[in-house]
Amino acid sequence: MKAALCETLDGADGVAVREVDDPGEPGPGQVRVAVGAAGISFADLLMTRGGYQNKPAMPFVVGGEASGHVTAVGDGVSDLAVGDAVLLSSGCVQHAVVDAAQVNRIPNGVDIEAAASYRSNYATALYGMQRGRLQATETLLVHGAGGGVGLAAVDVGKLMGATVIATASTEAKLAVAADMGADHLIDYTEGFREKVKELTGGLGADVIYDPVGGDVFDESTRCIAPFGRILIVGFTGGRPALAKTNHLLIKDAEAIGFNLGALPGRDPERAARNHRTLMNWLGAGRIRPYVSHRLPIDQAADALRLIEGREVIGKVIVLP
Repeated sequence: MKAALCETLDGADGVAVREVDDPGEPGPGQVRVAVGAAGISFADLLMTRGGYQNKPAMPFVVGGEASGHVTAVGDGVSDLAVGDAVLLSSGCVQHAVVDAAQVNRIPNGVDIEAAASYRSNYATALYGMQRGRLQATETLLVHGAGGGVGLAAVDVGKLMGATVIATASTEAKLAVAADMGADHLIDYTEGFREKVKELTGGLGADVIYDPVGGDVFDESTRCIAPFGRILIVGFTGGRPALAKTNHLLIKDAEAIGFNLGALPGRDPERAARNHRTLMNWLGAGRIRPYVSHRLPIDQAADALRLIEGREVIGKVIVLP
């Protein structure tokens, strides 16, 4: 079978699609899954460069979220059956054998590609809104709203009742953010501070969701509302910011970091509860993951290049 493997830490150039051994039949407590779609994210790109906090042994399979259908069930598995659509963490491979406890059944009616594209982005967005204590009466400013975690934050923020201001770098990305429900749109390449203050009657945004960092974070501290919260999501802009604490002091504001990857270990009950919430929202059509690109597994490296070139809106999917 085929698998997309990172063989050297050179980003997309270090990724190759190889024929690897088939995983075989499932053992006790396991299931075999035919992977139908695998989601690729900015974190996966960082991992292929050695720049992510998780550093798997080389070579490793690219990607960490996927969906597919169960094709065989091992002894002792009673809650899954052949034909069930499931979520798993196999990455870009055609078949996987995994412990049944590590897969989740996809709600009826949910598209396989949508299931493979939502998990990490929406889990980040939901946990971020919890850490930021977002209220329905508040204004949420979402930076990088064309990217996967940003677009998910627009979707979740609107679901929670907030007024959402979305910033992005192109008209195409802003158009998708508008379709996802954003109330106001800003091209942040020309700055956003004055526009945010204008839209909020001079007060600024209550919660700022920032996966960009760098200069964007710096400017955000100048358009935050009194008692506002800036969520430190990531650094797609290339550098972590150095917070000017005088701005936070003047506004009684907070800068809040959060680590989704550590959540299951630090607060497993919240992690499980959030997962159930998102699955319920997905099954009910209350969240709408957006996929801009679909590529065959032979072009897995190109999926990473699309992310690197900032051409992806929402998510890119690899189809094994």
